[in-house]
Amino acid sequence: MLERTGLIEVIRTAGPRDYALLDSGDGRKLERFGAVIVDRPEPQALWSRRLGKAAWGRAHAVFSASSDDEEKGKWRLDKSVPERWPVEVGDAVVTCRLQGLWHVGLFPEQAPHWDWMVEQLGRVSGERARVLNLFAYTGAASLLAARAGAEVTHVDASKKAIQWAKENQVASGLAEAPIRWILDDAAKFVAREVRRGRTYHVILIDPPKFGRGPEGEVWDLFQGLPALMKNAVQLLVPGSAALILTVYAIRASALAFEALGADVLAARGGRLSAGELALEPEGGGAAVPTSLFVRWTS
Repeated sequence: MLERTGLIEVIRTAGPRDYALLDSGDGRKLERFGAVIVDRPEPQALWSRRLGKAAWGRAHAVFSASSDDEEKGKWRLDKSVPERWPVEVGDAVVTCRLQGLWHVGLFPEQAPHWDWMVEQLGRVSGERARVLNLFAYTGAASLLAARAGAEVTHVDASKKAIQWAKENQVASGLAEAPIRWILDDAAKFVAREVRRGRTYHVILIDPPKFGRGPEGEVWDLFQGLPALMKNAVQLLVPGSAALILTVYAIRASALAFEALGADVLAARGGRLSAGELALEPEGGGAAVPTSLFVRWTS
């Protein structure tokens, strides 16, 4: 039988060693990625800021969101910022950039998932571990899995994101690592892998709320995720396997995604947990909730 914890867990993290959440509040967060400090919108930060204007004035770049879409807007540079700069993430390197959106190429709250993934890879014996990373973005998880000795299939619908991930592969000294770079719609790719009879020891699924595939395929989280999850479960190896689902639709409920996980994994048994990821600030203060998650292991 599938064991369900019945609890919503909060995993708090300070992020990787080269990152710090310096402060948050009044709808903003102040963060350090490597040597660069950024001031970005954070709708979940409903409380007052802990630090004063002087600390917030240290930001190299400030993202101003548009009134129509909180993720659209532009960066204002108050200090010199390189076109790209390195941030150490465990035993890998991610090159950060200021993009049109407020994202910089790294989601530091994912650090506990990366550690957990590496732990699960350590359970694989008798063959090389295989990892499927869906909606894989700039590849931090792919690189850490490869560093741990896994064979990785990295899938993303953005050619730009895959090129960025390949640059991170070189920066991490993993140019010869066995990583397959797949430019494809994740749902279509998973369905084809089921037909091919492929299997993986660990699957990571990190979908956006909305998106488009390389051929204009439309992705809607609430419409597309159930079918994707049902197919992904068929790709898990019999026996020792693990799955991580991360959802940035933070205004949704972790209970809903836990129930979906229980539905598609019921026949596999194992253990299922769910909750939220939150970033702990440097020096104390409120933790910033970032995303929902479901974890499963057999």
